[in-house]
Amino acid sequence: MNKRAIVSKIVDKLSGELDTCLRAAQFARAEATHEQNKAENKYDTRGLEASYLASGQSKQAHELALSIREFQALLAKPLPDSPVIGLGSLVQVDAAGECSWYFLGPRAGGTEILHDRKEILVITPQSPLGSKLCGNCVGSHVTLGEGRESRTARVLQVQ
Repeated sequence: MNKRAIVSKIVDKLSGELDTCLRAAQFARAEATHEQNKAENKYDTRGLEASYLASGQSKQAHELALSIREFQALLAKPLPDSPVIGLGSLVQVDAAGECSWYFLGPRAGGTEILHDRKEILVITPQSPLGSKLCGNCVGSHVTLGEGRESRTARVLQVQ
């Protein structure tokens, strides 16, 4: 699979999410400062709640912008083509007969894209799965989950 195309799709998806988040933050900010939301008594918290929402939306927009920059930086240099799993690796894992594709990215864990009719999930090296996969190669076995929920997965491909 073309990793550059995958990273570009991740950037596009994050950019769309950023646009949505910025619009939501603007709406929440306007709501917080609207004269109808001024407190009428000490129990009226509409304006305060709207300001909390605007603040949260702004923080989310900031995180998305950072993620976009880091993925764009990943595109600016050659993507790793190592048999050892690390940042920038595209990995296929088989867990109990269920095959999944993961892209080890610098941020934005949990972002999903569709590429060549395959769902690819972005994970980070700091995530539980990412930390277990890093440093492994094709044929390696990793334990997913803990206790009764644990199961063994095998690395099928690393790109």
